[in-house]
Order: sequence, then C-alpha cells, then structure tokens
Amino acid sequence: MLDQNLLYDALRTIHVLSFVVWIGGMYFAHFFLRPSLSCLEPPERLKLMHATLSRFFAAVIIASLAAVGSGIWMIGRMARMVSLTGGNFVMPWTWSLMSALGILMLVIFFYIRFVLFKQFEHVVQSSAFPEAGAQLNRIRLWVTVNMVIGTVVIITQSLFG
Repeated sequence: MLDQNLLYDALRTIHVLSFVVWIGGMYFAHFFLRPSLSCLEPPERLKLMHATLSRFFAAVIIASLAAVGSGIWMIGRMARMVSLTGGNFVMPWTWSLMSALGILMLVIFFYIRFVLFKQFEHVVQSSAFPEAGAQLNRIRLWVTVNMVIGTVVIITQSLFG
C-alpha cells in the first residue's frame, strides 16, 4: 500500500504544478508572447496565436482538472482524518477562498476555451482577420481576469496559507 503521506505530498505537488502551468502560461502569453508578436502582420500574428492557444488550452484542461482533483482529494483526506479523531472538520478560510476562486477560474476558462476560442478559431479559419483580432481581444480580457484571480489565490496562500 502506498504511504499516505507520500500520496498527499505527490498530490499537493501536482496541485501546485498545475497552477504553475496555468497561471504561468497566462503571464507568459500576456506579458511576453503578445507584445513580441507586434512585429508580425495581423494574419500571421492571429494564426500563431491560434496555434499557441490551441496547445496552451489543451494543457490547461489537463492542469485545471488535475488541480481540482488533487484539491478535492486533499480536502477529503483532511476531513476524514479529523472525523477519525472524533472532531468536526472546518475548512480553513484560505482553503474556502482558494476553492471558490479556483472554481470561478475553471468556469471562466471553460467559457474562454469552449465559447470564445471556438469563435476565434472559426474566424481565423475563414480568414476574417479583423473579426479574429476583435475575438482575440475578448479572449485576452477574460484571460486577464483569470490571471488576476489566480494571482489573488497565490498571494492569499503565500501570506495566510
């Protein structure tokens, strides 16, 4: 049987690394990739962003589900340990905040990926580049919102977790 502490440490590592991929990727795209693409003409820029976001969003699907799964397991493990000692589990406020904001981030990401990105993909494939640029700006806005929420989670956990 796998040592429970080793399993907990492995899942906590997966949880943290999932957010490194997700939030770090948003920072990279927003502050480094996007400004660097200004040297390309709009059609090439939009095609490159489409290809990049396709790969990034596929990774975020995996990372976000890994974060949710590992988070649920860690909360459940802690609740079980407390109940085995006869106590009542009360989730720390930082965990509650992280959970609520994590779910909000997931909902926003699914909106970005399965609504906005699908629209962006369609207009890029039909070479409607002015509309693709406008659609990419909508994606950027919601990615920025998620980046801010993710940063709040990290700061909260760093200071109070």
